[in-house]
Amino acid sequence: MTKYNKIVLASLAFALISTGYAQEGTNAATDELYRGLRAVGAGLALGLGAIGTGIAQARIGSSLVGAVAEDPSKAGSLLLYFLLPETLVIFGFLALFILN
Repeated sequence: MTKYNKIVLASLAFALISTGYAQEGTNAATDELYRGLRAVGAGLALGLGAIGTGIAQARIGSSLVGAVAEDPSKAGSLLLYFLLPETLVIFGFLALFILN
């Protein structure tokens, strides 16, 4: 991860965290804020899980094709390694439903 990516990620996290402290008000306003932040958290859980899965499957997929080209009998067992990162999206869906 480059220095620029770390700065962007830190500023995004700071912006999301600081919104919780930015408002004063009644319980109704606080409940709306928490409901909105839960929605942001659910979206991040699903979105970042999907991005991680895409990156992992891109790298695993290219290696899988090369290995199957050399020995086609290993295609079935190597397919399991290709499908394993898909559990990240399943966990993202689980977090999405738990947060809502």
